[in-house]
Amino acid sequence: MNSSHQSPVGHAIVVALVLILGGFAPSVRADDAPGYRTGAASPDGIGKFYDGREIAHVMGFEGAAWLERPTRDQEERPEWVVEELHLRPGMVVADIGAGSGYLSRRMAPLVAPGKVYAVDVQPQMVQLLERLAAQPGLHNIIPVQGAADDPKLPSDSVDEAVMVDVYHELEYPYEVVQNLVRALKPGGHLVFVEYRGEDPKVAILPLHKMTEAQVRREMRAFPLEWERTSERLPVQHIIVFRRR
Repeated sequence: MNSSHQSPVGHAIVVALVLILGGFAPSVRADDAPGYRTGAASPDGIGKFYDGREIAHVMGFEGAAWLERPTRDQEERPEWVVEELHLRPGMVVADIGAGSGYLSRRMAPLVAPGKVYAVDVQPQMVQLLERLAAQPGLHNIIPVQGAADDPKLPSDSVDEAVMVDVYHELEYPYEVVQNLVRALKPGGHLVFVEYRGEDPKVAILPLHKMTEAQVRREMRAFPLEWERTSERLPVQHIIVFRRR
């Protein structure tokens, strides 16, 4: 872990990031999918590489409380993320790595009577999502127990799928995106929210940041067309792709 790149605040954020959004927890093994290789793990990574980058390490559901920290609204401006999704009543949205439901509960009222698939791989997180979905006004949140390589969503069912600070930690990014593309309706959107890897002032360890160029390069393997990138968030970019 390269602490020379971190401020005290950045260090706290990075420590917490390894707990983030549902913890697609790694169990490193050889893979046949394009772009994978294994090698020596860095302190912050799992020793598995995809398209030239090491996949970041995650821990798990213990980070649920951090996901709900009071300062997150100001640090990440989730209301701007939601605005950039252009949600409408009746839409079907998938929150991939939904964790405690921080984003799901903000989207659900906007798409009702549509629904939000809140997907996580950890049973403990899914239990939190089930409690959330039982609250008044949030019954259109549908908790989904996903797998590390498959969000388990119906084909051609989703208008918008969003991953907030999740993609760089996926153990099987190729398979997850492949299955998300299958789940998207034609013309549906896949949205990445990632800490800006281009900006050294973003006090996050490198494996927990991604450049726009890296995200766009990795999406070339799929029937996706880059549509736009928004840089309005304080430290993250929003990268939007459309299913062809």
